[in-house]
Amino acid sequence: MPKTATLQLMPLTLYNTLSREKEVFIPIDKDLVSFYACGPTVYNYAHIGNLRTYIFEDIVRRALQYNGFSVRHVMNITDVGHLTDDADAGEDKVEVEAQKSGKSANDIAEFYTNAFKKDLADLNILEPVTWPKATEQINEQITLIQKLEDKGYIYQTSDGVYFDTSKFKHYGRLARLNLKGQQEGARVVRNEEKKNPTDFALWKFSPKDQKRQMEWESPWGTGFPGWHIECSAMSMKELGETIDIHAGGIDHIPVHHTNEIAQSEAATGKKFVNYWLHGEFLLIDKGRMGKSEGNLITLETLKEKGFSPLAYRYFVLQAHYRTKLNFSWEAIEAAQSALDRLCERVSELGKPIIGCAEYEQKFLDAINDDLNTPQALAVVWDMLKSDNPPAAKQQSIQKFDRVLGLGLDNVIHRPTLIPKTVQKLVSEREEARANNEWEEADRLRDKIEKAGFDVEDTAEGSKLKKQ
Repeated sequence: MPKTATLQLMPLTLYNTLSREKEVFIPIDKDLVSFYACGPTVYNYAHIGNLRTYIFEDIVRRALQYNGFSVRHVMNITDVGHLTDDADAGEDKVEVEAQKSGKSANDIAEFYTNAFKKDLADLNILEPVTWPKATEQINEQITLIQKLEDKGYIYQTSDGVYFDTSKFKHYGRLARLNLKGQQEGARVVRNEEKKNPTDFALWKFSPKDQKRQMEWESPWGTGFPGWHIECSAMSMKELGETIDIHAGGIDHIPVHHTNEIAQSEAATGKKFVNYWLHGEFLLIDKGRMGKSEGNLITLETLKEKGFSPLAYRYFVLQAHYRTKLNFSWEAIEAAQSALDRLCERVSELGKPIIGCAEYEQKFLDAINDDLNTPQALAVVWDMLKSDNPPAAKQQSIQKFDRVLGLGLDNVIHRPTLIPKTVQKLVSEREEARANNEWEEADRLRDKIEKAGFDVEDTAEGSKLKKQ
C-alpha cells in the first residue's frame, strides 16, 4: 500500500523575462499574490493561438494555488483604444468592427466579451477575480496621464498626447531594445511629430471631421485613451503600484509591456512588476497564427470538427509554455485520443483514497520547475502504469488535476467512456454498411477493435463492448 508522506516542498521557480532567468517566486505579501494578465481586445473571436496564452496563464494561477498561495487574478477587457497598428496609427479595432457590421461599438464589445468568456469556460480556465473594462476606468487613465504630465514625461502633437521615451532611463530593458539602432518605419509607422521613434500615445484625439461612438472629454481635448495606458491604470487600481506577476503573450514584450513599464514606473517612481511571464506562439504550418495572417482557427472550429475543447487544452499542456507549438489536425486528433484514454482510465479507478506520495512529489517538482506541464503529464501516465492501488492513483490524479484542469473530477464513477475517435469510426462504419461498402466496413471494424472495443451489429445499430 502507498504510504502517506509530507512532500518536500520545492520552491516554485518561474522564468522572469526581465532577468532572462528562472527565479524563486517570493510574493510581496505572503498571504495574497497579485497577478495581472492582459485580456482580449473584444472586436472578434479569440483564435486558438490567443487561447494558448490564456491556458498558460491559467496554469500559472493553478500552480500558485497548488503551492498554497491565495491569488488575486485580474484580467482586463480592452473595449476601446487598441488601434489597428501597435504604433498608435490606424483606427480603433472595436470602432472599425462596429462600422463594418452596422452595430454599436458597445454591442460589438459586449458580444465578443461574452464569446471570450464562453471559450474560457469550455477550456476549464478559472475566471479572474475581476474583469475591469477600459471604458469603465477612463477617469483612472486620465489621472495617470496627468501624473506623467506633472513629472514632465508627456508632450502633445496634432493627433494626441505622447510619452517621451527618451526621458525614461530604462526604456526598452524588458525587450532588450537597441534604442540607438531603432529606426522609424521598422518597428513603427513614421510620425513626423514624434520626438523619438519609440514614443507612444497616451491619449488620442477624436478626428475633427467625425464623431466617434466612444470618446471622452479630457484636459487635452476630446478623444480616447491609448492602448497601453489602460493596463497600468487598471492594474494599479486593482492590485497596487507594484505587483507580483504580469503575464501575456510573447508578442507583448517589445511594445505593450515595454510601454506599460515606462509609464507606470515614471508615474510612481516604483518598480511596476516583479515577475514578467510570457507564453510563446502557437504556429500553424510553421508560421504564426493571427488575424492579420488570415489563418485563424477558433475553438468553435475545433468543436464543429468533433474535438473537445479540453482536448485542445491537453494538446497545449504537452509543450512547455516557453516553446513554440505547431498546430496540426493530426496533433489535435492525437491529443483527443490521449485525453479519451486518460478519462477512461480515471473512470475505472474507483473512489479516491490516500495517494501515491512518490508520484505526487514528482508532479510537484515538475510544476514548480517553471510550470513544466509536459513532465507533469509524463508523471500522470507513469503513475497510471504503476503497481499502486487504483484508489490511490485516483486520489493523486484528482490532486494533479487541480493544476492540469482537464476536468477529471467529472469522470469518476462514469460508465465506460467511448472515445470520440472510436465514436467517429463507428459512425463511418455505419455509413459504409448503409452504402454496402463491406470491405470499408470490415476495415473500420478492425480499427475499432484495435482501439480496444468489440462491435456487435444489431437491428438497433452497432453496439460496442470494452474488450
